[in-house]
Amino acid sequence: MQPKRIILELGAGNDLHGGDYTKAAIRAVQDALHHSSMTWIRAFGVDSKQMQVDVTIGVQQPDKVDTDKVKATLPHGIVTVKAVKGGLDVPDPERGDIAVIASAAVSVRMALPQQKPA
Repeated sequence: MQPKRIILELGAGNDLHGGDYTKAAIRAVQDALHHSSMTWIRAFGVDSKQMQVDVTIGVQQPDKVDTDKVKATLPHGIVTVKAVKGGLDVPDPERGDIAVIASAAVSVRMALPQQKPA
């Protein structure tokens, strides 16, 4: 059976000093994850290792996100992470610093068992 998207969670994260895009991305993913309580995994006896977890991170400089570090923070599933242009950089010209704001979309897909008609 074709996997279906069963969850889409969104999150935002930042690194207020130092311009660390990976730190902001990880915080955005954690924000998204903390919006979900997937009790259905235990309730239906689903193998969480079979979930397909697709993460998209939006930051102004996607090439500065260590996607392997972001991936390592996800506790379940077959995880893919990609970084794309998005988010927001807020420069502090007085201090030569930058605040990085990242957005994250975490999508979970699974092949669901067919229900028998009642």
